[in-house]
Amino acid sequence: MTQTVNIIGAGPGGLAAAMLLANAGVHVRVLERQSTPGGRTTTIETEEGFRFDLGPTFFLYPRVLADIFAACGRRLEDEVEMVRLDPQYRIAFGAGGDLLATPDIERMERAVTALSPADAGAFTRFMQANRRKFERFAPFLQQPFESWLDLASPDLMRLMPLLKPWKSLDSELGSFFSDERVRLAFTFQSKYLGMSPFRCPSLFSILSFLEYEHGVYHPVGGCGEVSRVMAQIATEMGVEIHYNEPVEQLRFAGRRVIGATTAAGVYDADATVMNADFARSMTRLVPDKLRRRWNDRSIASKRFSCSTFMLYLGIEGRYDDVPHHTIYLSENYRENLADIEHRHVLTKDPSMYVQNACVTDPSLAPDGMSTLYLLVPVTHRHPNVDWRREAAGFRERTLDQLDKIGLSGVRDRIRYEKMVTPDDWQDDYEIYRGATFNLSHDLGQMLHKRPHNRFEDLESCYLVGGGTHPGSGLPVIYSSAQITTKLLLDDLGIANVEPTFVRDMTDVLQTQEPGTMPSARSAEELVAAQTIRIEPQ
Repeated sequence: MTQTVNIIGAGPGGLAAAMLLANAGVHVRVLERQSTPGGRTTTIETEEGFRFDLGPTFFLYPRVLADIFAACGRRLEDEVEMVRLDPQYRIAFGAGGDLLATPDIERMERAVTALSPADAGAFTRFMQANRRKFERFAPFLQQPFESWLDLASPDLMRLMPLLKPWKSLDSELGSFFSDERVRLAFTFQSKYLGMSPFRCPSLFSILSFLEYEHGVYHPVGGCGEVSRVMAQIATEMGVEIHYNEPVEQLRFAGRRVIGATTAAGVYDADATVMNADFARSMTRLVPDKLRRRWNDRSIASKRFSCSTFMLYLGIEGRYDDVPHHTIYLSENYRENLADIEHRHVLTKDPSMYVQNACVTDPSLAPDGMSTLYLLVPVTHRHPNVDWRREAAGFRERTLDQLDKIGLSGVRDRIRYEKMVTPDDWQDDYEIYRGATFNLSHDLGQMLHKRPHNRFEDLESCYLVGGGTHPGSGLPVIYSSAQITTKLLLDDLGIANVEPTFVRDMTDVLQTQEPGTMPSARSAEELVAAQTIRIEPQ
């Protein structure tokens, strides 16, 4: 008899889980609140013809998703066109100077040296050290952590001198780079986790390493296009996706989740996968008395990531001299972060990220026009900031910041505008406190201390997404789906064949030249190693 799994939410983790479970012969039903797939990784489409990614715009380490596609008999490169960016992004420092980040190791070494002559040769040393760290630690990101016993495994203990959990990310980068601007260039990626580099564990130096080693990509059509394709493939595999059906409550037999209720009906299931925002969904859908470790009081006491203030602008004309991605780091970055994480106030000189995607992908706007995506990290919802009063003024401050990265005259060229504040992330997108990167990733909220993939407070309930292990960010969320579906299939007694990708990639990486994609040496390896078509920007 075919077993049924409900998946609550069609975000990237839910879609990946749906594909993997359907491939194993499970009947999968996805219940999605919105009218389109993707969750935060979806597309905003306007009547004027502009298209924006709602959330993620950086597509990193595509091999994880390629693995999932390969396990389902698909090739990612056949389904989604991707462009590898060069330059990957430009970093403009409020303290002076800028850095054009490139995956070309020699050019990047020269760029770092030009910014800081004292750091000549440091980039190469950084890459060598983190290549070793990633190769040693990557297998642990592919397994669940359900108790301290998993953390105390001899293999992981032997890695502690390499991982240096007692050091912050900034402190770790200080062992390579003397110039604070250069350190920031390789630590700002901690904002992918919603954290400060001065608090983020040193392990996450692998984030910037992955950008340079494996590339920053733009999926043509945006990251939301990846979600659309995944939903289409899942449907072709027999997955039912019910759009516009928010789950009103879960059904229980004791602590066992046995189904879900929406306005359209009751859906029984042998297991349930929660892909909705962890804290928001647990406090709304699961009675507090059923949650021991993660009750309402416990969740409220946890540390949550920052939020983001967003402007999506449809622009008359183009900015072809502006890179696809630009990051502005405020003159006093430490104070900027303290305002976000500790004081919970709005900064006068906020850091910001700008995507000028049409320089790579003109399909996102009508002819002769372009899109600008502006993201400013801000505090999650807090009584100190009333967005009903602050939003209009902060919009002006955000637009003023564009002059600092060479984007002038934007106000006069705006033909479409959408604003999203932390209030909107909470109220319209169902994100707890508007914390767009979920629970913070400090040592007290990582590995076995994060909500488990096989959720520990309930039976027949599993988690995927940024709120569980391994954490936030698209490749990591896809990894959570791999971990979770393996646990679920084991519990259902269904054989789960490990994709050849993970085994083959170990050999491929050992022979790979730094900064390049591996070349295929056989038809089988082509699926695993050459899944992305690389095109110059």
